[in-house]
Amino acid sequence: MTHTVTTRPSVPTKPVGPLGTAGRSPAARTARRKALLHWIAVHCLGIAAALFFIMPFVFILLTSLMDDRQALTSALWPRSWNWDNYANVWNAPGFLTWWRNTLMYAGLGTLFTVVSSLPVAYALAKFRFRGRRIATMLVISAMMLPPQVIIVPMYLFWAKQMHMTGTLWPLIIPMAFGDAFSIFLLRQFLLTIPNEYLDAAKVDGCGELRTLLRIVVPLAKPGIAAVALFQFFYCWNDYFGPQIYASDNPAAWTLSYGLESFKDNHHTNWNLTMAATLLVMAPVIIVFFFAQKAFIEGVTLTGVKG
Repeated sequence: MTHTVTTRPSVPTKPVGPLGTAGRSPAARTARRKALLHWIAVHCLGIAAALFFIMPFVFILLTSLMDDRQALTSALWPRSWNWDNYANVWNAPGFLTWWRNTLMYAGLGTLFTVVSSLPVAYALAKFRFRGRRIATMLVISAMMLPPQVIIVPMYLFWAKQMHMTGTLWPLIIPMAFGDAFSIFLLRQFLLTIPNEYLDAAKVDGCGELRTLLRIVVPLAKPGIAAVALFQFFYCWNDYFGPQIYASDNPAAWTLSYGLESFKDNHHTNWNLTMAATLLVMAPVIIVFFFAQKAFIEGVTLTGVKG
């Protein structure tokens, strides 16, 4: 007697779990849809903000590559790419002199500010002495003082006593005596450095100056970079100072002040004006592009401890 065994055909089942539709509840699908919409909204806002900041630079670049006639029209795209506009601007009378003066002003001003502000910030952050809070308040009060308030006595001093008008030295020399904003920013950063590092260095025989140079400076590189960039950008873009002290001497003009004269001399050549503007902005953009990590880190850490 034989028995026959019958097998049922396998019935395909729907996948169950997070990857299958059967395992998804309506609430999970709603949450996934909301997350997708949120991602799209955030990225759309980011793209819109990026275009808002980038489009002016694109407009300047495209205009600087047009010929003289097209630059006066409403056209947005150049008919021909006139790269020689940059060569004409670079070889314009006085432009190289403005470049040298600006590099000297920004370079020396940044160096003097960092070297003079760091010891003061170190003393306010790590020393314990009577009147430390009052000194800190004086530094903060100096930050609130507009430069226009003291410009008249300062100009009389440099013009009548020192006879240095017509040069950039009245702007560079005061930076060797510290800057209130730089001192405050460095102090806030130095407060984040643990005192145990300094105590260990003093136990090993380091004095205050050696501790500052060997321990504090390497640890404070992000804060120093932030201060240096702030000061470099300020000096590079400064228009008010060169206008006051160096306006009567074209050989001492900077790029920010000389650009105004260049625009007046080429008021119908918007392509050359835009090319000159881009050449003035390019160093600042390049410096920030390569130093943005240290700059952002330094600015962020200055508010950690008060």
